[in-house]
Amino acid sequence: MTDVSAMAKGSQAAKPSSAARHRGSRPETELQRWDRNFTELLQELRVAQTGVQILFGFLLTVPFSTRFTRATSTLQVVVYAITFVACAIAAALLIAPVSRHRQMFRQGRKAELVLYGDRLAQAGLLALMVTVTGAVFLVMDVLAGLAAACPLAVAIAAVYYMLWYHRSRTLFADLRKHHPRTRPGG
Repeated sequence: MTDVSAMAKGSQAAKPSSAARHRGSRPETELQRWDRNFTELLQELRVAQTGVQILFGFLLTVPFSTRFTRATSTLQVVVYAITFVACAIAAALLIAPVSRHRQMFRQGRKAELVLYGDRLAQAGLLALMVTVTGAVFLVMDVLAGLAAACPLAVAIAAVYYMLWYHRSRTLFADLRKHHPRTRPGG
């Protein structure tokens, strides 16, 4: 049994922690918190999975179009290949927590599952960021040329990074300053 599993099964699983009551947070047991976190993770994955699967479907059709085979440069083929593989990896990473849940079902390892799923979701979102950036590059390269595609792809990657990683950290820090009860990720 891992430390995480022991924590989920430990003595705190029977009653809300005094620290939780003191901070004014939810009066839930450790096991209830892990259940809630897993449910929230699955909801987030559903949104990301749908988008990735639709994008993957579109990417599957691209090499079979007449325009792609006639007017594609070597750079476009390389970027397409990276984009396509990144999308396949994103799909695998974002679906993996569901498969893992089936393997660990009723084993009392919810905490381990939540931490595992969180890591896979983070990696899946990174692969999704690469996919979207590559797709934007390809479309803009065809529509407006390389001079427009490169800076726009970099700008898109920067926007995703700021919203998903960098800015979200500073935003949560700002929220905690103004609203001490706000606990992101709780």
